[in-house]
Amino acid sequence: MQLLMKKVQRQMVLNKGGEKFIFRYEVGREDELLDALVGQARDKRTSFDWFDAAVLSFKLTQMLVGQAEELLREGSDMQCAGKLAN
Repeated sequence: MQLLMKKVQRQMVLNKGGEKFIFRYEVGREDELLDALVGQARDKRTSFDWFDAAVLSFKLTQMLVGQAEELLREGSDMQCAGKLAN
C-alpha cells in the first residue's frame, strides 16, 4: 500500500505597479523557485527585473532562516526536557 503524502505548497507574491507576480512552489523545492526568479528576470517581456528577483530571494532566505531557528529551538527544548526527565 502506497501512502499519499500531501505536498505543502507556499507562494510568494510581488505586486509591482498594476502587475502581480505569483510564484508557487513546494516546500523543499526552493531551488526551483530561485531558478524561476532568474528566468523571470531574464525575460524582457515582463517588468520583473533583477531587483525584484533579489527582493523575493531575500524574503525566501529570511523565511528559511526563521524556519531553521524554530527547528533548532524545538530541538533545544526537547533536549532540555529530556535532561529534566532523567
